[in-house]
Amino acid sequence: MSVAPKTVLCIHDLPGFGRAGLSVIVPILSAIGVQAVAVPTAVLSTHTGGLGAPARLSSPGYGPAALAHYRRLGVRFDCIYSGYLSEPEQALLVEQAMEYWPDALTVVDPVMGDNGRMYSGLAQEMVPALYTLCSKADLILPNATEAALLLGDPLPAPGSVTPEAAAETAARLTRVCPQVLLTGITAGHSIVCVGADKNGASYTVRTPLIPRLFHGTGDIFGAVLVGRLLQGNVPEAAAQAAAVFVGDCLRATPEGADERLGVWLESVLGRLVPNA
Repeated sequence: MSVAPKTVLCIHDLPGFGRAGLSVIVPILSAIGVQAVAVPTAVLSTHTGGLGAPARLSSPGYGPAALAHYRRLGVRFDCIYSGYLSEPEQALLVEQAMEYWPDALTVVDPVMGDNGRMYSGLAQEMVPALYTLCSKADLILPNATEAALLLGDPLPAPGSVTPEAAAETAARLTRVCPQVLLTGITAGHSIVCVGADKNGASYTVRTPLIPRLFHGTGDIFGAVLVGRLLQGNVPEAAAQAAAVFVGDCLRATPEGADERLGVWLESVLGRLVPNA
């Protein structure tokens, strides 16, 4: 007898060109064998990283109406996974989803900045809005810059955070959210992710550093992580699988490829398919 696939409510941006947001999250979850239900926070002609000012399709009422429709239909979500929010009010949309489906695993990627600065176009009010959202989540996935913003710490210089400092920061963040995975720490020839939970447990995931920066790799990491968690992996194993797949995507992308357009994940998606 076939078992229905797990279902994830994905509340992220949808860029038409440039591999990021829902354009990578949906195919990754589908390859893993998880049904992705997309609720775009913004529909954009491209992502916002270096491709000029994108065309935007704005419909503030769509998200709440979509959630209400899914609730009327009796849709059951195993996970609510949120990422880029274009304005603080959209955090309330994710909180509404958490109230509608209280039994769902809630994973929040508090997308606010990287490399020691906030992303352009985001209001400062995004910080308290995402702090409140993170406090209601089961697991959060900040990078070092986002962790500092959530904690009110000085923003770290690029590459300045050590694994030891990351572990301390992750532990402090468990006062906000019970499970934390701090991502994207560079340590020598490794890229490191540090996990912690409110019970004092911790873990570190190391994969070989591939010194190339592409837009969308954080969304790829998060999507694989969510998919593996729903398959029953513990967080450390899910994080390891996500980090390895990001590395596979980077190696599949030719030298000289335009980093603004994201990694060439199409050729390696099949590695995520169960029993492939």
